[in-house]
Amino acid sequence: MIVDAHNDLLTELEFVHPEENSFETRWLPQLREGNVGLQVCPIFVGRSQVPEGATRQALRQASVFRIAAETRGVRMVTDKEHLTGLNSANNLGLMLSMEGADAFGTDPLLADAFWHLGVRMVSLTWNDRNAFADGTGENENGGLSRLGEELVHRLVELGFIIDLAHAGKKTFYDVLELTPESATVIVSHASCRSIYETPRNLDDEQLRALAQRGGVVGLMAHPLVVGPEDPSVSHYVDHIEHAANVMGIDHVGLGADFIQQVSRSGAIGKHGNALLPDGVKMEDAIVDLVGPADYPNLRDALESRGFSEDDRAKILGGNFLREFEAGLPTASSINS
Repeated sequence: MIVDAHNDLLTELEFVHPEENSFETRWLPQLREGNVGLQVCPIFVGRSQVPEGATRQALRQASVFRIAAETRGVRMVTDKEHLTGLNSANNLGLMLSMEGADAFGTDPLLADAFWHLGVRMVSLTWNDRNAFADGTGENENGGLSRLGEELVHRLVELGFIIDLAHAGKKTFYDVLELTPESATVIVSHASCRSIYETPRNLDDEQLRALAQRGGVVGLMAHPLVVGPEDPSVSHYVDHIEHAANVMGIDHVGLGADFIQQVSRSGAIGKHGNALLPDGVKMEDAIVDLVGPADYPNLRDALESRGFSEDDRAKILGGNFLREFEAGLPTASSINS
């Protein structure tokens, strides 16, 4: 079973709404073909949105998520019990997350509202600086603000899984230092800076620090982070192999960030490519790993590289499933 920690499909579904059965038509067949049992779906708001607009857009995406999760054979995952039986009898789990806390504006209390909407994982930033922290596109000397520290404390109290994808380097370490060992901290989508140099990737020190906290990194499958000079499945596996060598096999998973379809739908707009370095486009993709239906190609590539059956199972889903089982609340605690 595949567990994918990052797919921006909500951006597309919001854009095409009120198209009927959009999730069932556009994404469900691919997820089924790729043997995806659990897909994390982030809420993402554009950086040009003012706080009120960002909150409105986030609520719209939470609404289209609910519609998708009501599809036959699909379940919304908000607690540990929802993880039982995934991928059996076509049970696909969808878990709601937030890519950046911009929708909170300057008010950490809004984390409570999104918790009750079913969000279970939050990253503090996208690439930019917001009221809470610095992202990877900012000066590496910046980290958590005082308001960000307040937000992190509240996220931990509520029981959110904390995602350090897009976190600036100081933000990354600030969060690790501030959060208790009991908090579940992961990186949903990034790759290895030792293989390809870009601020969006993690260096070996960060990989080791995450592993020491028991976290998992989701390896991102886009030329932006894998390396545009060789956007192949084999080169993507180079990143997986490096992360496994540095962190240990129990700390490596998938956060593919398949964005080609979302980009081609028009949901991102022309501004999307302006955010990328020269020579890289949003609609670019890893050859033979364009979307979730292509996951069998990755499974074959891992086997060819010499990963055992047990190790393949950990990378493809087992490690993140373990993290989510640890980090999600019980149904009784939510309802009490």
